[in-house]
Amino acid sequence: MAAGSYEGLVMARGKNAGLVLFYFILSGILTWGFIALSPLYISAEQMMWSGVIAGGKWLIQLVAAFLFLQEKKWDFMRRIGFVCLIGSALLIPAYLLLAAVGFETSNNFLGALFISVAAMIFLYYRAVLKTEISLLWLAVWLQCLAIAISLQLTVIFNVWNF
Repeated sequence: MAAGSYEGLVMARGKNAGLVLFYFILSGILTWGFIALSPLYISAEQMMWSGVIAGGKWLIQLVAAFLFLQEKKWDFMRRIGFVCLIGSALLIPAYLLLAAVGFETSNNFLGALFISVAAMIFLYYRAVLKTEISLLWLAVWLQCLAIAISLQLTVIFNVWNF
């Protein structure tokens, strides 16, 4: 490998790593804002655990990508970071829009989550295709998403009791 191409590869990795960090930090801030905006949380502990659960599914994907994707890891992590950011960026505007058209608080919250999750599923699928990796990544992320939603409903909001 020529020295110039190695340097280019290192620079591309560094740029992608910086974008991954930026996307996930900004996403975390936006998601926390959404959690703080919602009157459905009755304690700071609920809010904290909700954020941990939401971030946990992304952390699992980042660790798995880092461990298993070799040369495609930084590209994929950048792409899913962007997916996460878009999903988080949709939460508050969707919540406010639903409130403006007269939905009640719990429906605003659920509607905003639905809009965010639907967008993320589509964008995650595109990220997998553009990175040219197995659709198994999408399937595993969907499983993580289902587990995260189940945890939110059971642990945070006590909707289901087992």
